[in-house]
Amino acid sequence: MRRLFRNTVNGLFLTSLCALLLIASSCATAPKQSSQDINIPATEASTFELNNPLPVDPAVRIGTLPNGLTYYIRENSQPENRAELRLVVNAGSVLEDDDQQGLAHFLEHMAFNGTKNFKKQEIVNYLESIGMRFGPDLNAYTTFDETLYMLQMPTDSKKILETSIQILEEWAHNITFDETEIDKERGVIEEEWRLRRDADTRMRELQYPFLFYRSQYARRIPIGKIDIIRSFKPAVLERFYRDWYRPDLMAVVAVGDFDSAEIEALITNCFSRLERVNSPRSHPIYPVPSHAETLFAIATDPEATESRVSIVTKHDLRPFSTVGNYRSRLVDTLFNRMLNRSNPSPGSVSTRNSSAS
Repeated sequence: MRRLFRNTVNGLFLTSLCALLLIASSCATAPKQSSQDINIPATEASTFELNNPLPVDPAVRIGTLPNGLTYYIRENSQPENRAELRLVVNAGSVLEDDDQQGLAHFLEHMAFNGTKNFKKQEIVNYLESIGMRFGPDLNAYTTFDETLYMLQMPTDSKKILETSIQILEEWAHNITFDETEIDKERGVIEEEWRLRRDADTRMRELQYPFLFYRSQYARRIPIGKIDIIRSFKPAVLERFYRDWYRPDLMAVVAVGDFDSAEIEALITNCFSRLERVNSPRSHPIYPVPSHAETLFAIATDPEATESRVSIVTKHDLRPFSTVGNYRSRLVDTLFNRMLNRSNPSPGSVSTRNSSAS
């Protein structure tokens, strides 16, 4: 909920899902799977062809409901009696209309201020009553491309687990827009904006028009415009919710110490209540255009405490679906780490890839 400036350009929806599933695989305490366990022929177990698709862990249960929502479920017995739940929405600040700048993030805040079946602070109060903490166990964030809601829940009570899935469902289609709660949250968002008005943020905002040259991303910073935050009408916020919080743009991820069949039944029961949108608004993919010339950005601030020089090389967004794609990413990572290790400190150089579609 408080992490706004995760620099992302397209593809985050799938990245978040992959990360969660990788966490599940790395934490599982079951014996290591052999090549036969994951249905890979013995002749291919040690030498994958680079054009082979990346294999999917067969323990991950994947399904799509008739309304378009996708779910990913993975049993994981460690830690015991715990589950990580996620509602991933393939919508962030880059989809905001001109009069909605900052409202993707504002909507994320409103999810904790009341839904159809949980009035005002009831969600937070309930979760805290069962030992969850706001922040470590209950949180959310908004980026350019996605909004993600996170719950860490105990699984030793079936009732708690059922309520947890219901809370994710409430966020998906039952957020309410009480004007009093909206007005309260304006001040919260403004204070969040004020706390981030440090030298780094101010200089970073001067660089965005160059990093995201001629792109929608340069005009849709997640925190938005403070004058819109102060004055928007509730209907404008509801319009964003109606346009982009829909099942074909959502996924539910559940990883934890539970029976996957029971979780699948809970998700199916709750999220089947979301209605498919018959004439959905087109979901655009905004590119970051290439440019032949080298761009320069000089950003200064009287409160800056150090000087930095960065060289950013933009690349086309590369696919990540085959063994060869995975190998290329490993090579890039190793190269960057070795280059960083080879530089003496102080004055070390940091390398960073910036992907553009």
